[in-house]
Amino acid sequence: MKSTFKIGLCQFSVTPDKERNIGHARKAIEEAAQKGAQLVLLPEIWNSPYSNDSFPVYAEDIDSGGDASPSTAMLSEVSSHLKITIVGGSIPERCGDKLYNTCCVFGTDGKLKAKHRKIHLFDIDIPGKITFIESKTLTAGETPTIVDTDVGRIGIGICYDIRFQELAMIYAARGAHLLCYPGAFNMTTGPLHWELLQRARATDNQLYVATCSPARDAGAGYVAWGHSTLVGPFGEVLATTDHDEDIIISEIDYSILEQRRASFPLTKQRRGDLYQLVDIQRPHSL
Repeated sequence: MKSTFKIGLCQFSVTPDKERNIGHARKAIEEAAQKGAQLVLLPEIWNSPYSNDSFPVYAEDIDSGGDASPSTAMLSEVSSHLKITIVGGSIPERCGDKLYNTCCVFGTDGKLKAKHRKIHLFDIDIPGKITFIESKTLTAGETPTIVDTDVGRIGIGICYDIRFQELAMIYAARGAHLLCYPGAFNMTTGPLHWELLQRARATDNQLYVATCSPARDAGAGYVAWGHSTLVGPFGEVLATTDHDEDIIISEIDYSILEQRRASFPLTKQRRGDLYQLVDIQRPHSL
């Protein structure tokens, strides 16, 4: 495992043209790799407009692969060709009669290493601001996802998953070095909570947090906040951008994790006699 490497966050615009989106994502990944990124993170729902009407139309059968999932076929091909790890944002996934919001992780050999289905669906109502009910079309995932890669042990969440600190704590307890959250916060919650939540998850768990949003399209039905970001284990913003298309390249150094944890030995100081987090599905191998 590499202890020091570069991560690339690919913030790009998403259109109703799926083929264009796939080509655009490929170019962004290639550019990030050209700039030295060994891990590349894509946005949430990057192959489709973000809407309940679009999810069923753009959904792909990831397990079947090939022509049934051109988005993940591209990710597999590019990760293998460039010898990089890709946390492939998310796309709508069709499995039987259900739809999921799904993130696929591909290794340097082009093989699918993990698949995370968004656990917490975005069902919110802020009167006069925004209402979105993902559960109208999507089904919630049932499993936390942590994956060992050439660039460390990574915990995966999608957008709304970041609001639930228990998931991040479980990942930290399972030995994660980095949490990746493809996400598309909106113009109401973005300014208030996007950076705040990333810094909180990183600080509480003393690890790196990376997020990647689509670029903002003011004319879209759902307007993304943007501001893809990398946060360090002290809660410090290491790299970020605004709302336009951008590729952020930043360095991750895992040796800093141990420094921070030595300075603040939170794990040893927790009062297990007073409170505990129960990891229902913890694998015995971790």
